[in-house]
Amino acid sequence: MRPGWVLRAFAGAGYALLLAPALLVAVISFSAGDFLTFPPPGLSLRWYAALVANAELMAALRNSALLALAVAAVALLTGIPAAYAVARLRFPGRDAIAGLLAAPLLLPTLVLGLALLLALQPLRLAATWPGLLLAHSMIALPFAVRIMTTALAAVPRDLEEAAWTLGATPLRAALRVTLPIAAPGAVAAGALCFLVSFDETVISLFLVGPRLSTLPVEMFRYAENRTDPLVAALAMTLIGVALGVVLLVERLVGFTRALGRE
Repeated sequence: MRPGWVLRAFAGAGYALLLAPALLVAVISFSAGDFLTFPPPGLSLRWYAALVANAELMAALRNSALLALAVAAVALLTGIPAAYAVARLRFPGRDAIAGLLAAPLLLPTLVLGLALLLALQPLRLAATWPGLLLAHSMIALPFAVRIMTTALAAVPRDLEEAAWTLGATPLRAALRVTLPIAAPGAVAAGALCFLVSFDETVISLFLVGPRLSTLPVEMFRYAENRTDPLVAALAMTLIGVALGVVLLVERLVGFTRALGRE
């Protein structure tokens, strides 16, 4: 049954409401003026050129990209075994472990950031790569576990059992049969973990230092002191990175297949 025109109109209005701020920022990012005004007095690429020439922001961009890649790898390496245990095994306390893995999503990021600062500062891990990696991995892990739990649960258990009857151990069957089928879910989980880390601001504010910062933090600091369209150009860079990752996942595996629904 095809949706009626009323439903399509409401859907279109919803999309317009969601996309309007991004479109507004996109127009301002090409402004030729010196201040954040709409409509802009003219169009220019001057603020994108200024962004590329800003050494601090470019260093923060590099830090965010490297950190997000490392977080995605750590989240997958720890999240896939945890998701397999939750989705495929039966043991006492399984539901409690699943709830514990999702706990970081239930706490405000402000509380998490302060708690991580208090925990990492005595260990001298604040404002360090290991400290940021640990903090970002903690908030990315629940996303990896959730997506991989769905992807692994969609793999028929009969395939593993057939491998057992052919002489494969449970570990070999999981590695050779289950995980390859669920690989699209791993791609989606890694992409989402990358974006979670790349866009994280609140927790990073507690843990960065003068020699190690991330792009969202530098964007926040820049917007505190200046009102020029460079902020809009920086915002569009973040949006472009997120959109590029999403399109890459869709191109490689497709979201429906990645979530184990096909």
